[in-house]
Amino acid sequence: MAQLSGRVASMQASPIRKLTPLSDAAEKRGTKVYHLNIGQPDIPTPPNYWQAIRESEPRVLAYGPSQGLAVLRKAISGYYGRAGIEVPEDRVMITTGGSEAVYFAFMAACSHGGEVVCFEPFYTNYNGFASMAGITLVPVTSSVENGFHLPSRESIEAVITPRTQAILICSPNNPTGTVLTREEVATLSDIVQKHDLFLLSDEVYRDFVFDGGRHVSVLEFPEIADRVMVMDSISKRFSSCGARLGNLICPNKDVMGGILKLGQARLCPPTMAQYGAAWIYEHLGASYYHDVALTYQRRRDLLMQELEGVPGVFFLKPEGAFYATIRVPVDNADSFAAWLLSDFSVNGETVMVSPAAGFYATPGMGENEIRLAFVINDDDMRQALGILKQGLLEYPGEGH
Repeated sequence: MAQLSGRVASMQASPIRKLTPLSDAAEKRGTKVYHLNIGQPDIPTPPNYWQAIRESEPRVLAYGPSQGLAVLRKAISGYYGRAGIEVPEDRVMITTGGSEAVYFAFMAACSHGGEVVCFEPFYTNYNGFASMAGITLVPVTSSVENGFHLPSRESIEAVITPRTQAILICSPNNPTGTVLTREEVATLSDIVQKHDLFLLSDEVYRDFVFDGGRHVSVLEFPEIADRVMVMDSISKRFSSCGARLGNLICPNKDVMGGILKLGQARLCPPTMAQYGAAWIYEHLGASYYHDVALTYQRRRDLLMQELEGVPGVFFLKPEGAFYATIRVPVDNADSFAAWLLSDFSVNGETVMVSPAAGFYATPGMGENEIRLAFVINDDDMRQALGILKQGLLEYPGEGH
């Protein structure tokens, strides 16, 4: 019998989606499931997105340019320009979701067998992209005690080897909500220059920063312009996850030439979605971003309020994105999350969470942590968190 490739066999199942069969079974039994496990916003996609697509409807849905439509690349250049960051159109590559942007960055920055330093917990799908690219993620552990901010410079440099080719960050962070400070990014700038590395930055949540804070992009550091790649997406910014449309920005012309080869191999990103994205990038004003960020900040505050004082629960206030990784009083969050779906409900309702172990690369880490996504309306959030609190009190597993 033919054997499955080692590349696929070694890939982990998504901790975000692996409990879906249990959720489906619960709903089939008539149990309502509140989904705090996945970053799927409930904020409506801007109506003009659909209008722009309809108005651009071609007679033939043909291939587009491998680097993406010029109208969208120009609109993204303008978006960054309004933020005070100069990004020429020819330094923008449109990708099939932010996922492809990360994969392309790995492929461009690293040779087969290379290593990328990252900070755990991290977006779990980085593991899959690394397996596809034939590289290894080398984790440096951050801690819930300091809100998952970067560990010391010494601990970062301690894992750099001759095989290291890049450092990967995500700010605002999925799964923690941490927003890196300018000082933290400056430290990374120093490190990548010293060790001749690329700095890969996932900035998908750059518009969701709370409490008057500000996102700091790696594109703001001209001294590393030749060694940075920024991965982005419209999925969360414009509540359009199903559009599968992202982008990769790199000021280095030679690197962009290599990335274009990767784009040519997959032909082109989705054409129709680009017309809608171009319109909203160009026309949505600052009030849109402000209002959406305030919505998530309000939901963050609700999360803090509802979980305050729950015995054994600990986390610091998320600073951005729409996630929190929290410590809970259980020994195995995978078992707890499964139990919530298979054996527990309150008045015919239960809640789905993401066990945090899958967001770590170090075995044994995150087993008493869960990730929550505050992406549902206030009333449902309050109800879901009430069910979660009751579940923590009644859970019969170890640790109780």
